[in-house]
Amino acid sequence: MVLQESGEMYLETIYVLSHKKKFVRAIDIGAEMGVTRPSVSRAVHLLEEGGFLSIEESSGITLTELGQELAAKIYERHLVMTQYFISLGVDAETASNDACRIEHVISDESFAAVKRHMATMK
Repeated sequence: MVLQESGEMYLETIYVLSHKKKFVRAIDIGAEMGVTRPSVSRAVHLLEEGGFLSIEESSGITLTELGQELAAKIYERHLVMTQYFISLGVDAETASNDACRIEHVISDESFAAVKRHMATMK
């Protein structure tokens, strides 16, 4: 199943929240993303059907292995692209916002090239 950008954003948000909180709930996701509870509910159920996460009353919303892998990949792209733009002199907020858009469309090849370039800059 190929996810659209919005699905990837939900996975990334759940990934980040799961590193901050013991339990991730729909209300947490909505607050973090600035979306309504019905929007979160619909997205979460679609992601569950796609095998990206599971929903349990006792443990909240958790990423499956598939969801974890994809979310980690997206988040890494966000972090690296943000740092790349900052290294070019872009302010942190703009860099993060631009990275958020690019992380969903950049090819694996181009991202690998950016990572290699960043590694040589350190």
